[in-house]
Amino acid sequence: MRELLIYISGILLIVSCQSRQQVQSSEPESKDEKGIFEKAYEDAIHWYVIGDFGRNGQFGQQEVADQMGEYSEIQEPDFIVTTGDNIYPNGVASVLDPLWKTSFEDVYRHHNLFCNWYAAIGNHGYRGNPQAQVDYTKISQRWQMPARYYVKNFEDDNISIKIVFLDTNPFEDQYYRQDKYMSVWDQDSTRQLVWMDSVLSDNSADWKIIVGHHPLYSGGKRIHSTGSIKNHLEKVLIKYNVDLYFAGHEHDLQHIHNPAYKTHHIISGAGSDIRETGKMEYTKFAAAQNGFVAASALKDKLLIRFINVKGEVIHHFELNK
Repeated sequence: MRELLIYISGILLIVSCQSRQQVQSSEPESKDEKGIFEKAYEDAIHWYVIGDFGRNGQFGQQEVADQMGEYSEIQEPDFIVTTGDNIYPNGVASVLDPLWKTSFEDVYRHHNLFCNWYAAIGNHGYRGNPQAQVDYTKISQRWQMPARYYVKNFEDDNISIKIVFLDTNPFEDQYYRQDKYMSVWDQDSTRQLVWMDSVLSDNSADWKIIVGHHPLYSGGKRIHSTGSIKNHLEKVLIKYNVDLYFAGHEHDLQHIHNPAYKTHHIISGAGSDIRETGKMEYTKFAAAQNGFVAASALKDKLLIRFINVKGEVIHHFELNK
């Protein structure tokens, strides 16, 4: 009897250990998958992408900001990109609006986050004073929105990146029927398309990237309402072989790729309040989690990591030239 009890105890101990090992191995790796990418991309240009975030530090905004700071100690960003809806609920009234302090300056307080923030404008910005987001560039040491649409070229050693920041609001046809977006009505969408042709026809950069608030594809809340943006912009992405299109608007994290053409679509709109998401035909990844995207580019390869509020890399992929 004593031998039987010892035998059974031994079996239970083995099962318990195996169970613990299975749980541990199923957990996501944290902190850039324990640094496996850091060495490979040590000499890259690094940046973060965050969207739909400015809520006085609430609804997870502060937690994401703090995680961005922690992650920056592993891989410090050279700059940060926003995909719009930078201040909720109705943008800002002026460059002196206290929301600049409570929803931006005081929230992203880690030393490594005091780099240049290159911002796109979202639909909520048009509910307030959209020009104030442009004008804030003149008084901020890190906020950069020199115009409602603009282009930035980044170079380091032999690496070059062209990032085109769009104002996608004039391409959302339904806004011309909504009084709350009256300030969109005087924007010249045709002029912006002509400008896009002029900046994207230059093929000298290693990587071509577009940032806009509205996605062309989504498996989330707006799965059936991206047609307007897609009709206006997809032909441009195809014509100029754009590598990445970053968007927000959906309060989640998504990676979508239509195999019919080159561009990978990345939604990074989980900077504060999040919503349930889902999948569509071309979905590679979707998560309703607070977080941001980290990107690293070398001359011949580019790495994208989706990082949640816990610091876990929950999805990643590489592009190769």
